[in-house]
Amino acid sequence: MSIDFHSQENKYTYATRTADEGWARAIVAAVAPRDKRVVDVGCGGGIYTQAWDDLGARSVVGIDFSAQMVAAASEKAAGRAHVSFQVGTAQATGLADGSADVVFERALIHHLKNYDECFAEAYRLLAAGGTVLIQDRTPEDVAVPGSPEHIRGYFFDCFPRLTAVEAGRRPVDGNVRAALARAGFTAVESVTLWETRKTYARFDDLAQDLAARTGRSILHELSDDELQVLIAHIGDRTGRAGTITEQDRWTLWIARKQ
Repeated sequence: MSIDFHSQENKYTYATRTADEGWARAIVAAVAPRDKRVVDVGCGGGIYTQAWDDLGARSVVGIDFSAQMVAAASEKAAGRAHVSFQVGTAQATGLADGSADVVFERALIHHLKNYDECFAEAYRLLAAGGTVLIQDRTPEDVAVPGSPEHIRGYFFDCFPRLTAVEAGRRPVDGNVRAALARAGFTAVESVTLWETRKTYARFDDLAQDLAARTGRSILHELSDDELQVLIAHIGDRTGRAGTITEQDRWTLWIARKQ
């Protein structure tokens, strides 16, 4: 069963981490964040909305279609004067034309059947010279084998059927580039990004995070019993000892509005 982003039960599932320094370095390499007006579309619990504020953005608006996520994000970002959140969709944010210098969409497009309306909305939001940044996992990113650093790879070792779920929803590089071009974007490029998701002091902390399906929509495809099998599988592979630093491989597409 897929995740219900509107459920009170999942309110904080995308609000409990901080963005990785490696992510911040990749963003700074792609666009100078300082004094930029940023729109974070599909912001979830606001983890990266806050990260843009930390990078010196003039303002950051987080948009999400889930009122529960927006409520959690607003709560977590309380006191940040340059950060705000509102309910909206990737296709209709409700923001004004040309109101952004940067539109950021992380882990969003794999939830969409096509990207045309989403990218058209990003293009509308951007002022001339603005930049759109799309961060998501391609099938190649997902296919990286499991290891104590790449925990996600173990999901597919243990339950091969999840591979078909990912293959059906993950964006293909050529399709993303074509959709960006159709929306009017130019100078499209992409880079590979390894991002530390979280560091766990012990395996039990990771096990608790997995059991709650925190920030991992793919785990909602598993029953509770299957999830316990997966946790045991990961424990066997990691040895259940010592610090675990979990990393994920992403693709970051960068495109410009002339």
